[in-house]
Amino acid sequence: MIRVLIVDDEALVRTGLRMILEAADDIEVVAEAGNGAEAVAAVARHRPHVVLMDVQMPGMDGVTALQEINRSPNPPKVVMLTTFDRDEHIYGALRARAAGFLLKDTAPRDLIAAVRTTDDGSAVLSPTVTKRIVDTFADQHSPDTRAAGKRLAALTERERQVARAVARGLANAEIARELGMTETTVKAHISRSLTKLGLTNRVQIALLVRDAG
Repeated sequence: MIRVLIVDDEALVRTGLRMILEAADDIEVVAEAGNGAEAVAAVARHRPHVVLMDVQMPGMDGVTALQEINRSPNPPKVVMLTTFDRDEHIYGALRARAAGFLLKDTAPRDLIAAVRTTDDGSAVLSPTVTKRIVDTFADQHSPDTRAAGKRLAALTERERQVARAVARGLANAEIARELGMTETTVKAHISRSLTKLGLTNRVQIALLVRDAG
């Protein structure tokens, strides 16, 4: 059973998420929290496997809570819920190594699938979300182009081709068709690239590619 903590300052949102998740036989909502401080305490008390947490909350926001949670022993995977209207929070969550991002209007079926995927250890980042994040932050910081390029030089040419496709927001199936490889091979290239670059998700790869120009 996948143990889930829901964190959002709106009770109606928490109730809706609970109803969706508890319709799945393999998911149990073990607790709810209304702000970041409550979330940190609930993680210690209930030991969830996955946390769904709003980025924007009064008091301790989601990014600060994520940082606190990641300092705990054996921290759960934290997926940030967002509407993308406060972009600086998303960038902070990326740097704090969020396990993924979901839009608040994610379909129920996709929400359940995302929780399962996160529990399995994979990042929840749809190509659409990846592209939106990259496009949003492309002009919000001054990249060190030379340093980014040097990091990408650690990749093989094929891995760099895949990385560039990821930065364009292409799904694995689209990358496979464009580069003439299987989806399994695309996933393998991405996985190896993450390891070589010391990154945790495809959004970070995309941002690095954009930084490198």
